[in-house]
Amino acid sequence: MPKANYMIEFSNTPQPLSEPGNASAEDGLVILDGPNGVAITMTADAARKTGDSLISAAEIADRQADNMA
Repeated sequence: MPKANYMIEFSNTPQPLSEPGNASAEDGLVILDGPNGVAITMTADAARKTGDSLISAAEIADRQADNMA
């Protein structure tokens, strides 16, 4: 029986996701489930700091995108 030959292409160019992640709390930890099977478990403090960092970066990215238009 012949073997299947699958080609997977990888790109060095980042592929931005437009689908948001979903955060939940379980047993005192924060779990972030993102698109494409991404899952991260963090302490509450790490999650809070990550959230603050994400909001700050999103605001900067919005301004950058506005300047490019």
